[in-house]
Amino acid sequence: MEKEEHGGIFGQGEPNVNFAQYFIGNSYLNPLAKTENLSIANVTFEPRCRNNWHIHHATKGGGQILICVDGEGWYQEEGKTAQSLKPGDVVTIPANVKHWHGAKKDSWFSHLAVEVPGENTSNEWCEPVVDEEYDKLGE
Repeated sequence: MEKEEHGGIFGQGEPNVNFAQYFIGNSYLNPLAKTENLSIANVTFEPRCRNNWHIHHATKGGGQILICVDGEGWYQEEGKTAQSLKPGDVVTIPANVKHWHGAKKDSWFSHLAVEVPGENTSNEWCEPVVDEEYDKLGE
């Protein structure tokens, strides 16, 4: 029996073991392109999987762009309502904005993650998106 594949046209990739501590549930990573200034990867989340709140810091430029390619997911910035994501949606995340993203309860979800070049960039991983908070989405 073949394993079920997810990730859309870019493919599911391998288990995201290097960042597993910052996710609830299983995620997969398929690096697509990396240069000195730019990184693009397809990130796939199993149903209910989401990353912790996090911030892409930069003193100039920076941030992240998400291009949704498969399934359905969520994106939320701190202090704002979560937005539903589906293939074709694009989210531009400015530097220094606390946020999280991940799959809906009943759907796999994949997006291309584009790290926007900037000066003095770093990522800060924060607290998890707890079940009580996540389970209220879509009600």
